[in-house]
Amino acid sequence: MSQDWWREAVIYQVYVRSFADSNGDGVGDLPGIRSRLPYLADLGVDAVWITPFYSSPQADGGYDVADYRAVDPVFGDIEDARALIADAHDLGIRVIVDLVPNHTSSEHEWFKQALAAAPGSPERARYHFRDGDGDQPPNDWESIFGGPAWTRVPDGQWYLHLFAPEQPDLNWERPEVREEFLDVLRFWLDLGVDGFRIDVAHGLVKADGLPDVGRTEQLKLLGTEALPFFDQDGVHEIYRDWRKVLDSYPGVRVGVAEAWTPSPERTARYLRADELHQAFNFHYLTAEWDAEALRTVIDQSLAAMAPVQAPTTWVLSNHDVQRHVTRYGSLARARAAALLMLALPGSAYVYQGEELGLPEVLDLPEEVLQDPVWERSGRTDRGRDGCRVPIPWTTDGPSYGFGDGGSWLPQPDSWGSLSVAAQQEDRSSTLHLYRDALRIRRDHPALGQGTDVEWLDTPAGVLAFRRRGFTCVVNLGAEEVEVPFDGEVLLASGDHRTTDTTLVVPSDTTVWWHRP
Repeated sequence: MSQDWWREAVIYQVYVRSFADSNGDGVGDLPGIRSRLPYLADLGVDAVWITPFYSSPQADGGYDVADYRAVDPVFGDIEDARALIADAHDLGIRVIVDLVPNHTSSEHEWFKQALAAAPGSPERARYHFRDGDGDQPPNDWESIFGGPAWTRVPDGQWYLHLFAPEQPDLNWERPEVREEFLDVLRFWLDLGVDGFRIDVAHGLVKADGLPDVGRTEQLKLLGTEALPFFDQDGVHEIYRDWRKVLDSYPGVRVGVAEAWTPSPERTARYLRADELHQAFNFHYLTAEWDAEALRTVIDQSLAAMAPVQAPTTWVLSNHDVQRHVTRYGSLARARAAALLMLALPGSAYVYQGEELGLPEVLDLPEEVLQDPVWERSGRTDRGRDGCRVPIPWTTDGPSYGFGDGGSWLPQPDSWGSLSVAAQQEDRSSTLHLYRDALRIRRDHPALGQGTDVEWLDTPAGVLAFRRRGFTCVVNLGAEEVEVPFDGEVLLASGDHRTTDTTLVVPSDTTVWWHRP
């Protein structure tokens, strides 16, 4: 791919614990990912994003980092990381690693030093330690995982954690924090990674004085309203420094923001020419299965990115949200949504297992749930484990080919029929749909390029647009529809019929066609 590979790349997310287990301990690892890289090459992805595999107590699936320069033994060692990167590059796959700069683990050496130090010390200043109001925390901020965002230590002070208590927030006003992460970037870039997905990229800087929000249920405001602990303007100075480091390495090394913001325009600020390269399009991910809603968010997304000349990203699922097969209500809709996403200009993200049509696992027994959200919510929110169940590779076996042993979360009995092995033999399978779609994107590279979408007149409930001789039609309505047609069908998510002049598209179906 060109130097601008990231502008139209299809990037596959690997949740390391649940992708492939090489040693039979029930937990996925780096050698397991390495052994399955040929599968990703055959699928046709351009890059792989790997969730955190750093040294960690695993209080939040590795997003609580104790050492940013070490691989946790449960996942392998630094040589496994080096070998994985080399093998991926040999197959033409770039590697993006997850970086967690908003908070460390409570087992990080810095936080241990902070707990041992006195209030007001330089060690405590690396985090947000504050005095409370008597027995009350310093302000009304709530944890994303439930409960207050503050925990009291024995000397009476409180520390901030926007997530679990085991994940204390760093104070990015401190120069040593900024220098530490510039060095962490260089460490992994020297090892050969092609970029970083930045966890909670919107959270590093807090509003001056840490003011109250003034209401409860603050999680419901995420991505819709301004919050004093998210999307503060000061984060952009940090990413300008990061961009200088990324640009100092040969080739294009990218920064990808996980940034929940109130609007696409606020997201675009992370993507100015001297900041990051991409940001996840959560406004698209959260859109309903509705023609008008989807067209609106597509138009808004493209318009917001135009002034900063950044590509729009499209994503349907990830390790933090319910899988879109379940969220949309059917596999047919999920297949149709995949073809819509992959027809849009820009870069697309595919979460492991969505190419198999995996649904959310809704009936995990309570005793196996491991997401900290479960306990922090008083066992009222089951959390994210349902989208993290290890994926199936074979039709049978103790973990459907995930490893030689069991799996850290139990897989449903139906998993074998959804496995890679089962779908390899079925040309109508969701796996083949994704492979075909990615092959067509490679054969027609203009598909991912540019920002042009020419909307066509269609019946209510139908989306249709043309891009450079390529047409995508999506029927989101309840009845089949007829649309004008004068080309060759390239791919469809379900059954369809054609005449010389008409294309008949059933409900919840997407069709790609090309006019030579």
